[in-house]
Amino acid sequence: MVALGIESTAHTFGVGIVSDRKPYILADIRYKYTPSKGGILPREVAQYFSTIAGRAVREALGEAGLGIRDLSLIAVALGPGMGPALRIGATVARALSAAYGLPLIPVNHGIAHIEIARFFAGARDPVILYVSGGTTVIATYSYGRYRIFGETLDIALGNLLDTFAREAGLAPPYIVEGEHVVDLCARGGRFLRDFPYTVKGQDVSYSGLLTKALRSLAKGIDIHDVCYTLREIAFSSAIEVTERCLAHTRKNQVVLTGGVAANSILNDKASRMSKLHHAKFKPIPRRYAGDNGVMIAMAGILAFKSGLNGVKPEDAIINQRWRLDRVDVPWFPRIFGE
Repeated sequence: MVALGIESTAHTFGVGIVSDRKPYILADIRYKYTPSKGGILPREVAQYFSTIAGRAVREALGEAGLGIRDLSLIAVALGPGMGPALRIGATVARALSAAYGLPLIPVNHGIAHIEIARFFAGARDPVILYVSGGTTVIATYSYGRYRIFGETLDIALGNLLDTFAREAGLAPPYIVEGEHVVDLCARGGRFLRDFPYTVKGQDVSYSGLLTKALRSLAKGIDIHDVCYTLREIAFSSAIEVTERCLAHTRKNQVVLTGGVAANSILNDKASRMSKLHHAKFKPIPRRYAGDNGVMIAMAGILAFKSGLNGVKPEDAIINQRWRLDRVDVPWFPRIFGE
């Protein structure tokens, strides 16, 4: 079985081709939209995706050495994400499905991040810390679905780091060899004690931390100290809630996934916490921490082989707020490739 997966939830248009037999990953093509200045505007992302979508599909098929009729199914991320960007991916997937009579499998973006992390970690029943530009979630499996144990009450961890970096004038690219520009700036910094550390029940909050950091810069406080404090509080609060979930559920595996999972310092904190609880932690390869079409194809195969036969092209409707705890996962605890 061979699936073509399409990812277009945020700034990356990814096309992955995956087989259910080794070597599994046959193609991985990505085009990333980078604004010339400021943040990402969804309509600009969609315009960019519309110009490169066809090329990305052709390049993926070429890399895999396959024709379109060699595929078994099309998988597409239908949410959550930015509406205009999602629509481009959905339109391409609908067209391929309709033109070639291929099953069309809707995939939740968050579920795909979890499944590719489980695949690389070999984790059957882990506690999951899923952190990206738009998501901060602590989840684990229970009774047919991944259940959210805790999440951000406002902005996500990745958004916190990127927004601060942009407002502070730290230059992109934001992540270099496993470290964010905030990490690079934090070298030699010292901890400032009057910054908010906000954990409410099992949830975290970062908006107050961002405001405090930016106001501190405006007052002339050393940027290295501000970066160090921001980073330590943000990461530690996410790890604290993950630790609570691990202790509560008594599970013995931890996985980290999402774009921020490429961060080596966050990985180190997750590893140290896991060892304290005698739990296994294995980092996801940096290349597959962020958005990609491979994870969509993997999730599509898992769903299809579990009896989820897909939808008609006209019923492949995007859902910008599609929560991962609203998705049945009948394949669990099977890991992709088993």
